[in-house]
Amino acid sequence: MKHVISVLVENKFGVLARIAGMFSGRGFNIDTLNVGPTVDPSRSRITTTLNGDDKALEQCVKQLHKLIDVIDIKTYVGTEAVGRELILLKVAANSENRIEVTHICDIFRSKIVNVSADSMIIEVTGNENKVKAFLELIEPFGVTEMARTGTVALSRRS
Repeated sequence: MKHVISVLVENKFGVLARIAGMFSGRGFNIDTLNVGPTVDPSRSRITTTLNGDDKALEQCVKQLHKLIDVIDIKTYVGTEAVGRELILLKVAANSENRIEVTHICDIFRSKIVNVSADSMIIEVTGNENKVKAFLELIEPFGVTEMARTGTVALSRRS
C-alpha cells in the first residue's frame, strides 16, 4: 500500500541525510522524496511516498519522532490530502506530429514550455492518476528526457 508522509523539520544542515539514513537503515523503500522550504524560513517540509503495510508505516513514524530536528509528522491516506506532482518532459515532436502532441497537452491542461525543430518540453502537474494517463498517451511519440518531482501534499483539514 502506498503511504504519503509529510515531515516538518528544522531547516538545518544534515537533517535530510539523517532522515534518508533512517529510512534506508531500517529497510524502507522510498518511492518519491521531495524537500522544500515552508512559509517559515527556519523550517522545511519533506514529503515522501513509501510502499508498505500499515505496520511498516507505524514503525517509520515512530522512528521519525525520535529524530531531534523533526517538528511534526503527518501521514495521508486516500482523500485526506491534496497531492500533486510536477513533471518536465522532452518529447520528440516534428512538424508531422506536433499538432497531435499539442492536442494531448490541451486535454490534460499541461503547458508547452519550449519548442524546437525536433522536440517540445512539456510541464505537467496533477495527481498520480492524471500524470500516469498523460504519460501513457505521450510515450508513443518518444519521451527523450524526463524530470519528475514526486508527490507533494497538504492536508485538507484546517
